[in-house]
Amino acid sequence: MTPSQHFMLIDDNAADQVLAREAFEQLCPDCTLQIFSGGRQALAWLQSVPDHPDVILLDVNMPEMNGFEVLQELKRNPRLALIPVVMLSTSGARGDVATAYTLHASSYLVKAPGFDAFLQQIDTFLTYWRKTRLAYA
Repeated sequence: MTPSQHFMLIDDNAADQVLAREAFEQLCPDCTLQIFSGGRQALAWLQSVPDHPDVILLDVNMPEMNGFEVLQELKRNPRLALIPVVMLSTSGARGDVATAYTLHASSYLVKAPGFDAFLQQIDTFLTYWRKTRLAYA
């Protein structure tokens, strides 16, 4: 049996939050998905708790603090720097992808259009991170 995993989604779009919650509930009922609408709120929570998520899904385009700024803060903090961060964005711009990897994102996914395609995308994401976790558990 696969151990429970904890994920965090940082995304200001309420519709994308609902889609992600539904996808995780359907594909990984034993997983925990913590959702934050903004980077500052998520960073404050991460710094206040002893345990961190196994993987963070991070949107690029957010007000106040964009995903790249959140990623920079995560990687500057020695306690949070090793958390894998997967950028999950509607932007497939080459510059955004390059910036994400320059800032040490673990991966970059362009959000799939439509729920069925998004569900497949999240299923692939979960399969990968479960196998990665088991390899190092």
